[in-house]
Formats: sequence, structure tokens, C-alpha cells
Amino acid sequence: MTQRSSNAAVLVVEDEPLLRMLAVDLVEDAGFRVLEACDADEAVRILETRSDIGIVFTDIDMPGSMNGAGLARCVRRRWPPIHLIITSGHCMACDLAMPSDSVFVQKPYVGSSVVAVMQRMIH
Repeated sequence: MTQRSSNAAVLVVEDEPLLRMLAVDLVEDAGFRVLEACDADEAVRILETRSDIGIVFTDIDMPGSMNGAGLARCVRRRWPPIHLIITSGHCMACDLAMPSDSVFVQKPYVGSSVVAVMQRMIH
């Protein structure tokens, strides 16, 4: 495990349980504290009760009242200092209206690349 450079936590938002578990393991193995949500609604509830989240790592395609793109816009509007990593296996960054200062990562992603982005964001 690498040394964590910040006390900021990462919120992983993914509706597919296996993919969420893999993403959580990736983030934990990189030395970050991690929280998880199965959809955007749960993510917003978590964000409303926590002040230690520094990064939201969200999938685009999710059921519920909003998808990952909607969640990203909500985070940017309500919690502007939080960094955003948006991922999808179905759409490309050029197809999305991504919030400012967000990073798009195409699925399947390389774990070390995602971790490198997270480390840059937290520094």
C-alpha cells in the first residue's frame, strides 16, 4: 500500500456491484480512504453528511433520479472544491457535457492511470 498524501476520501459511485468492488479495492490499495454508493441518490446523501470527500469517482450509466453526468453537475454546483473523475464504457468524453475541472476515463480503465489522476488531484 502506498502512503496517502491527504486525509481526503474518495467516493466511488457505481451501480454494478462487482465493478464497484473492484474500484473500491483499487482506491484502497492506492492508500486512499474510500466510501461507496450504488447510485447518484445515495452519493448525494453521503455528500450531504460528510466534509472529508475530496474526489467523486463516478460511472455515467446508473439508474435512479440522475445518472453520473447529473451527479457530476450536482457536485460541481453544490460542492465545487470536490474533484470529479467520470467513467463510462458506453460514451466518450467528447459526447458529454462535463463539468469544469473534471477528468473522463474510458472503461475499461487502467487502474494505475486512475490512481495517478487521483494523486494529482489531491496534491
